[in-house]
Amino acid sequence: MPSTPHDQHLPTQRSTANSRDTTSLLGAEIEQLRSLEFASICEAVTLILLLGIAVPLKHLAGSALAVKVMGPVHGLAFLIYAWLIVQTVAAGGWRPREVALLFLGAMLPFGGFFNRKRIARRAASLLQESQR
Repeated sequence: MPSTPHDQHLPTQRSTANSRDTTSLLGAEIEQLRSLEFASICEAVTLILLLGIAVPLKHLAGSALAVKVMGPVHGLAFLIYAWLIVQTVAAGGWRPREVALLFLGAMLPFGGFFNRKRIARRAASLLQESQR
């Protein structure tokens, strides 16, 4: 079957389409990492508020209202963060140690800020990779 000028352009079109697909996948993964980074900060802040303000108010001042408010707020922030970890890790490329550190960081006061740095570094490396 003789080739036509149209057939000669197909590989280029496919490689361009693959390049666009790869770029959009990297963009989606970077966006997912940014969401995870934001959730990590929110989770860390709510944990610090809960442990640093609400719990002492309950035990030192006898005021349980702060815990009744911050407890569920932190619980929701943690669940959102955990769900975003699962979604992000499902895309692949994460070592079990990295995933464990993401969850462990959520259990420790200020740990979410360390997680934010880890997530930001990963997003930056993906961004550099997408620009190559």
